Amino acid sequence: MNRIIPLLFLSILIFSCSQSNEAVEKTDQVIIAKGSYITPLGKTFELSEPSARLLEQYEEAKANFEGDPNDLVKIIWYGRRTAYLGRYEDAIDIYSEGIESFPSEPKLYRHRGHRFISLREFDKAIADLEKAAELIQGTENEIEPDGMPNALNIPVSTLHGNIYYHLGLAYYLTHDYEKAYESYLKCRESGSRYDNIVSSTHWLYMIQQRLKDPEKADLMLAPINVDSTVIENQSYADLCELYKGWLPVDSLLQEGPANPSNDAVRYGVANWFLYNGDTARAKELMWKMMDGSSYTSFGYLAAESDLMEYFEAND
Repeated sequence: MNRIIPLLFLSILIFSCSQSNEAVEKTDQVIIAKGSYITPLGKTFELSEPSARLLEQYEEAKANFEGDPNDLVKIIWYGRRTAYLGRYEDAIDIYSEGIESFPSEPKLYRHRGHRFISLREFDKAIADLEKAAELIQGTENEIEPDGMPNALNIPVSTLHGNIYYHLGLAYYLTHDYEKAYESYLKCRESGSRYDNIVSSTHWLYMIQQRLKDPEKADLMLAPINVDSTVIENQSYADLCELYKGWLPVDSLLQEGPANPSNDAVRYGVANWFLYNGDTARAKELMWKMMDGSSYTSFGYLAAESDLMEYFEAND
């Protein structure tokens, strides 16, 4: 079932125009228009109106690109700012055109792979991210600038780390846990910042639980300690402390808005119930996540994929 899931997903991904009768462009896998988004489980979300700041940043990136369309950095930022508006297919087109000019540039495959994940085109994401991983072999790692900086304005991720992180995620979402494990190990080894340690360790632990090896899962937690400080990945740090037995699971059950950080915790907790034998609670929490608005967060994507894989889609 694993490899046909993305195709089933994509057959019902729809961007529809709610305020016009413009023609809908169809492709083999996706129906694309503008205005709203229907998830693989039939949840409909209107594309939110972007903030003035996001629009300003997008217009600036677009103008920079149009002034010098052969500049790699400007291509990347134009694609990133486009994606932040929810226009993932347009961002993919920007990266694809960039790849025509820079076919050996791992950053373009890394960012396009991320947006293929957003559209549930997991096989394409894996192909891009595997290509990016191949292209960085023997190269020096580098800090990757944040498009949405944290409160301290300190970037915490690297190019190599992000490639392996997203590749591991794509494997995880297709339930290829062995390959996901290998990728997240490489991600953790790519940088010493504690933010990188907790984010990769969270996935490494969950993967070993999925592989039914709780002893190895516990070994994955060796780098976790109470003295280190995270800058932006507090959700992953909290989950790692749950796995270590330092936090009770009830302390992480939360209400509040859907966003990538909250969804990470919600999925981690739901998954914790799943591999601890409380399948009903896991399913309940995952289904509850499907009503959240952060439908491309990694926690949302993982819960969605699990519901399709482990539970009846119409249950």
